[in-house]
Amino acid sequence: MEAELVPFDESLPAWEQAFYAFLAEKERRSGSRRTVDAYSSTLQRFFGTKNKTPEQITERDVFAFAHGVGPSGRKPAPVTISSRLAAISSFYRFLIRMKILSSNPCDMVERPRVSPSPPRGLTSEDIKHLLAVTPETPTGLRDRAIIIFLALTGRRRTEVLSLCAKDIIRGDPASYTYRGKGGKQGKRELPKPALDAIEVALAAWGKSLDLLHEGESIWPTPDAGRSARGLGVTDGSFYTNLRRYMKAAGLPPAGVHILRHSAAKLRRDAGESIEDVSRFLDHSSLQVTTVYLRRLEGQEDGGWQIVAGAIGV
Repeated sequence: MEAELVPFDESLPAWEQAFYAFLAEKERRSGSRRTVDAYSSTLQRFFGTKNKTPEQITERDVFAFAHGVGPSGRKPAPVTISSRLAAISSFYRFLIRMKILSSNPCDMVERPRVSPSPPRGLTSEDIKHLLAVTPETPTGLRDRAIIIFLALTGRRRTEVLSLCAKDIIRGDPASYTYRGKGGKQGKRELPKPALDAIEVALAAWGKSLDLLHEGESIWPTPDAGRSARGLGVTDGSFYTNLRRYMKAAGLPPAGVHILRHSAAKLRRDAGESIEDVSRFLDHSSLQVTTVYLRRLEGQEDGGWQIVAGAIGV
């Protein structure tokens, strides 16, 4: 099996067809290619190590893999054990749903207790330092715009990095549309400092928001002009750059998701209620928050001005 999603192939065994269908569904629901790659890697290592098909797997096989030494050569931490079990169990639940199997060998394997790590987030001063070290180059200005967008909107990185020209709607105020987790569509106010930073960045690349093709990314790269689709910066490229900026700013290394935590922290520091922050992040379940999602749809965002002032943009 390859990690990449492949076209449906009827010559494959039913469970291998289901494997690719499972990954496709996981990508659609999560909106994250990184999540798909993690599940794919875990499942391929599991079945490759055991050299068994799903119906041959036993509870003992699952336990041995979950608690076994992995590629790092170290004994797995509880969080690693839990993530392995989650990937395998999720795939088996899919197989049961597709009526390929009738039982899940993970059901009899006890999950370890995992103490949640304290939430992390940058302070307003941290973000000021981070913005101060981004270079005044086209790439640096683009990355600066992404950081500002993430800090002011609290959106997930995939929701932001996938934005293209048609998602930006001029108006008073301006707004943007996005595809959220689980495929939910949303529309929010686009904070003016984020819009200004986008326009400055595009100008540095010799581009203009008004002249982009509707499907063209608002986050240009040197290769974007060679593609009719106007490809934008990738997760990996921005992550690499962010780590370099974090180091230059004297901040501990962190992933892109820390900016979402930071957005929540800054909103709370600005005096917003926990309920407001939860709605801002689309955190609650759809059943509980449908009414709030509708209330937020297209409405003005009254909190970004305080946060923008705090981070100096």
